[in-house]
Amino acid sequence: MKNFLKFLVFVVLVSLGISLLYDYRMKHGGLVGPSATPEKYSLATAPPVDRKEIGTLEEFNRERRTLVSNILPSVVSVKTSKKIAARRQYGLDPFEFFFRNPRQFRNPNEEAMVQNSLGSGVIVTNEGHIITNSHVVDQVDEIEVQLSDGRTKKARLVGSDSQVDLAVLKIDEPGVKPLKLGDSDAVQAGDMVLAIGNPFGFEETVTEGIISSKGRPNRVDGFGDFLQTDAAINPGNSGGPLINLSGEVIGINTAIISRTGGSQGIGFAIPSNTVRVALESLLKKGRIIRGYLGIQAQVNPQNLTANEDGVVVGDVLPGSPAADAHLQKGDVIRKFNGRDVKNFPELRSLVAQAELNKKIEVEVMRDGKPLKVSAELREQPPDSQTARAIPQPGQPNPSNPLPQPNAPDTTPDQDESESNANLFGSMRVSELTPDLAKRLDLPTGVHGVIVDAADFPELQRGDVIEEIDQQPVTSVNEFNKVVAGLDPDSTHVFSMCRHRVRSFIVVRPR
Repeated sequence: MKNFLKFLVFVVLVSLGISLLYDYRMKHGGLVGPSATPEKYSLATAPPVDRKEIGTLEEFNRERRTLVSNILPSVVSVKTSKKIAARRQYGLDPFEFFFRNPRQFRNPNEEAMVQNSLGSGVIVTNEGHIITNSHVVDQVDEIEVQLSDGRTKKARLVGSDSQVDLAVLKIDEPGVKPLKLGDSDAVQAGDMVLAIGNPFGFEETVTEGIISSKGRPNRVDGFGDFLQTDAAINPGNSGGPLINLSGEVIGINTAIISRTGGSQGIGFAIPSNTVRVALESLLKKGRIIRGYLGIQAQVNPQNLTANEDGVVVGDVLPGSPAADAHLQKGDVIRKFNGRDVKNFPELRSLVAQAELNKKIEVEVMRDGKPLKVSAELREQPPDSQTARAIPQPGQPNPSNPLPQPNAPDTTPDQDESESNANLFGSMRVSELTPDLAKRLDLPTGVHGVIVDAADFPELQRGDVIEEIDQQPVTSVNEFNKVVAGLDPDSTHVFSMCRHRVRSFIVVRPR
């Protein structure tokens, strides 16, 4: 006991000594620093440039502020959630196989996990209809939209189409401010644009850029081509608007090309004219109505374009509108419904968006002579295409330009596997079955092969490769055939789906 009291007294004395020393140094400046003398300083009082000398830039800055402030109230953040039943199992779990930390939201009882996703949208009607991407709201249980003032509203899914990747939502909110759908045909490369959305959960993010190009082919659907922009588009921007200088929507942001998963200056938007047709079709019919002509186009299998002067008819399908219009094999389609036709994707898009059950004039060249015929388009039959590509005489048969819904499961032979290994090193893919697609919660309409292993930083295990250089790969056999024909010294564009987000990436073989 005495020793403890001595120790306690010792501790008290040491503490008192440290306290006295600290007070002494504070009073005599010992803790102030090397010098107690205040430093002299003066801040700049004038900017380096007189604003009168940059009046044009200053005016442009004010005009851009006005533009943005009038757009923001019409752009919304789309928040979705889905409950996924969790199974108690000891075998292979596809979530744990493909993703690093897939079960972080599982509740203690492992009864279900909630998957939350973010996207963007834009109000386009006075009644509260909102345009967004189909992949943003596909197969979810709840949809909420957050308005620019912070209010959150429940949204109802009116209709969607996974091929064109558009969906229409509806909120019951009076007094909303819709944006006008502009004329995307009038857009030209070099036009300045703004992209607005909810990237990575940062609402009302505004980025600026230009139209880099137009007429980029849609990798999934012939309903319309893409606008290309260098305005920064990142995950969460999907479904947000691309805006012109008048504050009109000229596109809906939908995909990017990236080596990292983030913006690298190549983004794609669905043109507003395509959006308008799809919107009206979804509101009136509940689905998108695509026109059907019924021809097979004879094209160059390298780029799916016929020539600069039109599209050569390779075959006419019996009983189709093309057959009723007496189109013939070898005809060269120069104009469709008054619009010049230069290549196969352009014709496919014009046919898909044309008005049905109405006579449409088609200008062709037959035996070197101009000829006009009338075709009355019908709705595209299920599992059919607006037009299909067949090879030129003497050319190998190209891959079909659109994925087939029910491609058979096949196994690659040894030669194809070796070719794949030589070109892409240790990259391995496997079949995407309907059951696995459902368990992995992939969007509807995804057809491709799953990456099991890849030594490329651009690809991750669990990615679904849908196309390579616009050639569909709906099976391992197709994948190996396409890869076997790739140039090993060139870069190639992969169309893929990762975590419910479709995008493009650029890969160079090794």
